This record gives sequence, structure tokens and C-alpha cells, in this order.
Amino acid sequence: MDGGRPEPNLGDEELLGSEVPAVLSRSNGERVASMRDELLMGFDALDGIGPAVSLFGSARVPEDHPQYETARSVARRLGERGLAIITGGGPGLMEAANRGARDAGARSIGLRIELPFEQGINRFVDLGLSFEYFFARKVMFVRYASGFVVFPGGFGTLDELFEALTLMQTGRTDNFPVVLVDRAYWSGLVEWLEKRLAQEGKIAAADVRLLSVTDDPDEIVATILSATSGLV
Repeated sequence: MDGGRPEPNLGDEELLGSEVPAVLSRSNGERVASMRDELLMGFDALDGIGPAVSLFGSARVPEDHPQYETARSVARRLGERGLAIITGGGPGLMEAANRGARDAGARSIGLRIELPFEQGINRFVDLGLSFEYFFARKVMFVRYASGFVVFPGGFGTLDELFEALTLMQTGRTDNFPVVLVDRAYWSGLVEWLEKRLAQEGKIAAADVRLLSVTDDPDEIVATILSATSGLV
């Protein structure tokens, strides 16, 4: 590593970066084949898992934080109702959700991608998959989930959130519930969407309604279950 920058891997950084050593480079055909293999790996592993929900949130939340306990509790309750729990497989709120799935005896799935400050997969994952490419990993979150539960998080959490909203807004996937947990955390973002983007015509007012925001675990569970009734 140089100055804290991780060594380039053979995934996104090779594909998108401009300063990767030639010794690590692959041909475009090899890259495409690697992407195809990664997608097929995910499809083969996750086909047949049944109804599931993807939970997102910060990797930096410690075990003694109230958000950790809420994420664990929500995942446990959803798992008890027959839903598999899918996370990014990392620490923090992802670990909490996988732990809740384990508490319930539900499928606990982690979709890992190697990051500079987030190595390995948490110990509460029963089915762990590793990805080189962010986009392949994102496909799995959407393809196999009937809803998103989004706890407070950083850029990665926002990325998954807006990816889902874009897919629904453009009709690339059917609408599914996207629940933002913690009003105090998300209220500024939702207000900006309503008062800037929607009022200025950058998005439709209906687009904001793709989101629901709550502090109530009962409401989280009910919203997700309403979308999976008949599936579990």
C-alpha cells in the first residue's frame, strides 16, 4: 500500500482505474467473462432461497449502539416470519441484521466485497458470497429481495438506496417497499427530495412516495410483510 491506498484488485479498480500496473491487467474479454462468472455464481447460490429482504446500514456502528439492537430485532422478527435476510456481510449494522437472522433460525446471507477498511465477513452469515464487482453484487440485492430496510449509513448505503429508487422510477424493476429507519437521520434527505427535487420538477412527487420513513419497528415489519404476503 502507498499512503494508505489499497493495492488494486482484479475487479472494479482494474476495470475503472487508470493507473493499474500492467502485470495485473486482463483483456476486455477476460473481464467480461469474469463478470459473467460472478453473476452466474450469485444466481446459482441464491436461486431458491425464497422470500427475502435486504438490510443496509453502516459498518461503523458498534454492538452497544441502539441502532445495532434495532437492526438485530427487526431482522429477527422478519426471519421469524419466514424471510431470508440479505446484507453486505460486513460488520456494524450488517452484522446486527445477520445476527438477527441467526436468532430466528432464518437464512442469513452476506454478499461480501473487499474494501480497504472492511475485510472479511461477519460470523453470523450462513451463506457468504464474495464479489469483485460492485454491480454484480447490486444485482443480487435487488433480484432476490422483496423489500429494502435502510438503516443509517454512509456512501455505500446511499448508493444502494438510490440505485433501487432509480430502478423503480425507470420501470426496470417492480416497485417494492424501501423503508428508511430513523426519522432524525433521514428527515433532511427526504425534505430535500420533496422541497428541491420534486418542487423543481427534477423528480415527480410520486417518486418521493417510493420511500417510507419510520422509527417504529412494528411499522418496518408490517411494511415488509405487506409486500411478501402470499410469498411466505
